[in-house]
Amino acid sequence: MHARFAPKAHRFVYRIFLFALDLDEVDGLHRNLRLFSANRRNLYSFRDGDFLPTNEALFPPPDQRSASEGMPKAHPEASPLGLKQRVMAHLAKQGVDLTGGRVFLVTLPRVLGYLFNPVSFYFCYDRTGTPVAALAEVTNTFKEMKPFALGPETREQPDTFRLRVPKNFYVSPFSDVDVAFDFKLRVPGDRLSIQIDDYVGDERTLTSMLTGPRQPLTDGRLAWFTLKYPFITLRIIGLIHWHAFRLWLKKIPWFAKSARASEQHGLYRPHASIVPPASDPKSVSLLSPSTKAQA
Repeated sequence: MHARFAPKAHRFVYRIFLFALDLDEVDGLHRNLRLFSANRRNLYSFRDGDFLPTNEALFPPPDQRSASEGMPKAHPEASPLGLKQRVMAHLAKQGVDLTGGRVFLVTLPRVLGYLFNPVSFYFCYDRTGTPVAALAEVTNTFKEMKPFALGPETREQPDTFRLRVPKNFYVSPFSDVDVAFDFKLRVPGDRLSIQIDDYVGDERTLTSMLTGPRQPLTDGRLAWFTLKYPFITLRIIGLIHWHAFRLWLKKIPWFAKSARASEQHGLYRPHASIVPPASDPKSVSLLSPSTKAQA
């Protein structure tokens, strides 16, 4: 469910499905599934490099960038770490120790090679099985990514992480980049329950919710979901543009991505529209038994 409250109302509800993958089990899922593969082509294919690219250059905040720097250089510590290792390293910088713990990723893999996830969620557990952190990885239609970390200090309840933070990220032309995201992420159990609100000051201007029951991940289930939700990743990107067109018809004010370039930072894979020109070319770089699907 997605509902905009201001400056004009706009609401829609669609049924989708998501994968909930234990990152320790992804590589072995091909033994039980014919329609899903890891790092290989298939109807549904999970590629480690599609997520959390912390081994790539981070586009820095404006006070750490001059016009002559252009695109950031490759991260000096870049290495071919696996996705779980990247999650652990990223959260370790926030003071979260995931040694011996597990990470579950709620997302969509590639469908017939095509990938688009507006947001993916990582739920992280310590060695005792206690949920200690979460990550929300937001991706826009320019394929930029920005992770938002919710550490132990954001736990409101034993199973819920809550954080309000300025996004400083271009998600929609109909929403300023400096509004606040308010994340409310409940650790998945029998159901998924996730809510993200936008706030301008104390005014809630938009809400998005993902809810649904847990289902077992089997070839039969994937075949049924493929018929029920065909080309789901392509459908998602298509619906985003369709509703953007409807907002434009409603004459809701909008702005181009380049118009707020200085306010977009802390992201990966920056689009050329926000990267200052480089004066020096050398400065330019760049489901097993316990794994389920969410409906």
